[in-house]
Amino acid sequence: MAIIIAVAQQKGGAGKSTLAANLAVALGAGGKKVVLLDTDPQQSLARWHGLRAEGAAPLTFESPSGWRLAGAIDRHRKTADYVVLDTPPHADTDARIAVRAADLVLIPLQPSLPDLWAAEATIRLAEEEKRPYRIVLNRMPPTGRLRDVVTAELARRKAPVMKETLGNRSAFATAFALGLGVTESSPRSAAAAEVKALASSLQRVKAQ
Repeated sequence: MAIIIAVAQQKGGAGKSTLAANLAVALGAGGKKVVLLDTDPQQSLARWHGLRAEGAAPLTFESPSGWRLAGAIDRHRKTADYVVLDTPPHADTDARIAVRAADLVLIPLQPSLPDLWAAEATIRLAEEEKRPYRIVLNRMPPTGRLRDVVTAELARRKAPVMKETLGNRSAFATAFALGLGVTESSPRSAAAAEVKALASSLQRVKAQ
């Protein structure tokens, strides 16, 4: 039975597709069967997957939408180890279907208060569907006032935040442009270490 992870954020530019791609690659390490579903109309992951070289790690990819989405999730739930969904950047039917099916909803969040305010709609969606969610701090600077303000506000709200964070690193953009995850393009980089740590933590999630 697959673990279903929905990467959701209704604010554009939060790094949703990049997070989904890198997680799918990292979770597939060691021979795990991973399915990546792109339900975002922008189809960024479809383009990313089209760039993957023949020698890249095997990764099952589909871009279902509408009535096909629920069927794709149910089909892969039975045979895969992980299903990672990149969801639309708005609360439409596909986003709700993906969140409803998820064992865990991951919400990428850049360190700014406007991004946190924008994430409230995604949090409400997860809560309405009674699905567990975690915030993943993305493009985090190593230090700075803005980082401190956002982390303090999250703590004040008692928001569920993954302890693993992703830095503001060019390696993520470079890997994505090559159709790769950072664990493939720069396996010894700080970016790869961050993604591996996040994937390792998520491997403790239990399926429904």
